[in-house]
Order: sequence, then C-alpha cells, then structure tokens
Amino acid sequence: MSFIFNFADISVRIILPILAVIIVYEGYVSIRHRRREKRPLIMLADVDSNNIYPVYYWENSIGRRKSSDIQIKDMTVSREHAVLFRREKAWFISDTGSKSGVYLNGKLVRGSVPVYVNAVLSIGSKNLMLKRVSDCINDISSDSSAEKNKKAVHPFLLMLTVSLFLLFLTIDASLSDNINKKDIFIIFGIFVGISWLFYIISTFVFKRATFELESIALMLTGVGIIIIAGTNTRQAYVQLIAGSIGIICYCCLIKFMEKTDVVAKYRFSISILAILLLAINLIFGDVKNGAQNWIEIGSISVQPSEFVKIAFIFVGTSTLNQLQKSKNLTGFILFSLICIGALCLMGDFGTACIFYVTFLLISFMRSGSITAFILGIAAAVIGVIVILNFKPYIATRFEAWGHVWEYAQTSGYQQANVLTYSASGGLFGVGIGNGELRYIFAATSDLAFGVMCEELGVVLAIIIVCAIAGLALYTRGSILRSRSTFYSISACTAAGLLLFQAALNIFGATDILPLTGVTLPFISQGGSSIISVWGLLSFMKASDERTYGVKRK
Repeated sequence: MSFIFNFADISVRIILPILAVIIVYEGYVSIRHRRREKRPLIMLADVDSNNIYPVYYWENSIGRRKSSDIQIKDMTVSREHAVLFRREKAWFISDTGSKSGVYLNGKLVRGSVPVYVNAVLSIGSKNLMLKRVSDCINDISSDSSAEKNKKAVHPFLLMLTVSLFLLFLTIDASLSDNINKKDIFIIFGIFVGISWLFYIISTFVFKRATFELESIALMLTGVGIIIIAGTNTRQAYVQLIAGSIGIICYCCLIKFMEKTDVVAKYRFSISILAILLLAINLIFGDVKNGAQNWIEIGSISVQPSEFVKIAFIFVGTSTLNQLQKSKNLTGFILFSLICIGALCLMGDFGTACIFYVTFLLISFMRSGSITAFILGIAAAVIGVIVILNFKPYIATRFEAWGHVWEYAQTSGYQQANVLTYSASGGLFGVGIGNGELRYIFAATSDLAFGVMCEELGVVLAIIIVCAIAGLALYTRGSILRSRSTFYSISACTAAGLLLFQAALNIFGATDILPLTGVTLPFISQGGSSIISVWGLLSFMKASDERTYGVKRK
C-alpha cells in the first residue's frame, strides 16, 4: 500500500509540469495565431500623384519623420504634422502643432474633426483623399500571413486543461497529512466553478474573441491559492474571495477602457482618488514589518498602494493625438513625486521602487527620449544615496544582502532558509503541505518562490515564472495592432510593472537582490495584491484589438 501511495504521489508531481507546459505553450501560441492579418483599415490617396498610403492602425501619426506611421517625404510637411485616428463613430484628424496647418475640404482644422470617405485632407502641399479599401483594392499589397491558416487550441479545451492541472495540484495537496482534505477539495471546487463561470460570461455574454490570457491567469491564481491552503486554509479562503473580486474588477476595468475618451475624462478624478488613498494610509495606516502601508477595517487588512498602481497607469497614459499635441509630462511627474514620496514616508521602499520604474517606463514611452530615461535612472541612484545618508537605519535592512550565510540566524534568516529548502525540493518537489519553508515568517508572501521550489519542484516553479514572463511577449504582440497609444502604453507599463515586481520577489528571496517584501504576482498571499494584479492584467487584455466588438468565429 505504501508503494502504491508513493507511486501515485510521484506520478502526480511529474504530470503537473507536463500539464503546465501544455497550458503555457498552447495559451501563448494560440494568442499569437489568433491575431488579425495585417491589412489596411482605410486608404489615403494622393489626389495629384495617385500614390496610395495604406492606413493600418487606429491611430496614425502623419509627418516627415521616418518613424511616422504615414510618412510623407515633402518639405512642406512638418516632422510631426497630424494624427489620423479612428473612434467608434468615425475617423478624426487632429493637427499636432504643424507649421502649415491641416485643412479638411479647404477649411482649417481646429481640434479633432471627423473625416468621412472622399473627404480631402490638405497636409502641406499634399492633398489626400480618404478612400475605402475596396476602392483601392488593386493597389493594395496584401500581407497574407501564414498565421491565419494555423489552428489555435480552442479556449474551451485550454480551460479543461487548466481545470485538470488544478485537480492534480489539489490531489497532490490532499496526499499530505498536514492539510485538511475536505477544505482543499472545497477550495478547488469553488475556484474551478468561479473560473468556468468567468469563461461562460466572457464567451457568451461579453462575446470576447479569446480567453487564453485569462486561462493562464486562472492557472497562476489557482496555484497561489492551493499553495496557501497548504499552510493556512483560512488564508486560502480569503485569497479565493480576493481573487474573485479581482476577476470582477478585471471585467469592469475592461468595460471602462472601452472608450478612451471616457478614460481621459476621468484621469484627473482618478489621480485625486489615488492621492487621497495614500493620504488616508499616511494618517490612519498601521505599521507592519516596518512599513506603514496597511489600513485595518475590522478584521480586514487593505494595502491601498496596490490599488494606486492601477491609478498610476491610468494617469500616465494618453492617446496619440494628445501626446503629439503636447509632450508635457509636468502633471504626471508631480503626481509620481507625490505617490513615490508618500510610499517613502510609509517606509515601503520596495513598492516605491516599483512605482519609480513604472514612472520611467511611462515617461520613456510618452517622450521617446533615451536621454531622459538615463537621467531618470541617475536621479534614482542619487535618491538612494541621499536616503541612505539621511536614513542610515535603512541600510541595516540590507546588511545581509550577498552575505546571508553570515547572518543566517538574524537578518538573513529568511533568505538562508529559502536557499536551503528550495534545493531540498529537487526537480519535482516534496509535495504541497510537506515543506519546511512554510513555517518561516512570510513564507507564502515574500518567500512564495521558495515555497514553490520546495513543494512543487524547481521544474514547475520555473514554468510558472515563465508564464508570468510570457505576459511581456503577449503585450509585445498585441500593442502593435492596438487601437490607441493609450492601450499600448498602459499594456507595456502593466507588463513591465509585473515583471519587475516578480524579479524583486524572486531575486530578493534568493539573495540576488535585497529582500524588499513585495509579492510575487498571482502567487503570493495578499488580497490587495491579487486584486491589483488582475486589474493590471486588464490593461493587457484591453490592448488586444479583438477585445472590443469582435465576435468569436
């Protein structure tokens, strides 16, 4: 009997990485294969020369620069002359500070003006007529991508695989004598039920064209919940509830971002709300683990800075026509200083670091200035030096960095245990609930990567990290054809934020970087964190042009 039990236990741990690879590979490959073939949305025809300018994107810069979406090599055209962009009702043209102006049917354009088929745009000495693609079909060089002929896995099958993976993960947990078998299967049943309800609503109510991104996120969230259940089933239920709230927020945010004009209208209100949250945190926040970043509401603890991450991206992004009219970052810089300054006053330097990197990403994408990016990094280095000089006690928090074995019983205790027990997990782990690292403080939050390595094995832990890193690849593919620079900037920033946060958690726990106490996205225990992560994921989903108004075929 013991032999059969051990064989089943080992078999489950070997099957889990195989299923995880299938989910991650098929999920991201399917996302790539389901992309729209690159083809013009509308055409601009030169009235005088009959040259054709295909318009591929929802927002197109027009100018003399090589980087312009529609480059017009004419000295009468400014380097950044105008933006032609599509909204729900029509196409619009907006002058972006050109010298000669933009004329629509002979009238000077002021602000954003709708442009209809057969209208003539005068840009410099060029007269361009807006035409339907069908009117210029013979002039189009079709980009027939082979991707459209490749078959992508159906989201239903992918969801079945995710459910099967979580079932095997639950079985692995149930084999431990340290876990309540009834609770673990209840948690599994509730989460899988919520996941399928999410799939049904997304597919049949919202008519979303894809569900691969959500499937991968559900797999990661499920892993986190079940790992937490191996240590504390009560906290697993809390994480389950928070994850469900996160999914609801995800759906609401995607709906909110459907119209960029609406988002622009509320950006100022969002910034004020974010500042108020941080102010409340500063006044009424409780200090935990050296940082005043928690608000206690009865028996519930909330971390406002996690929600401010979402607001931070909303405030920093903009549409192409607004960016080219003015690249003034003053308002966003002021907002960033307030947020980062508040976090430093709270003593939450890990989150402050994440916000600063996010600020650099947004600033670079808005301005395109490498010089400004380098200056930003230099300012950060100077800021760290100043903080360490005026707040020398902070340096003591990092005294164990790179020397954990010398401080194994004091400030390096957590990292030393992570390195020890991660190695003891081997390739396929000791099983959920059987690890020793779970007894160490903050095991399922700050040290989540270590717990994964010990209980699930290094193989599965690396696959899970690759799934998180794959968000950057998903974003890179989707932003190229997104409907607006608002979606492009927000998606890139959200992906960059999650990757940097994951790097801080993983490298901090393994002593490559100082331990900052930030969470591992999707996996770490923390209700505010999991809600925030799903909120950030909505930016990536919104950047996919198929998210809005595309029916599943």
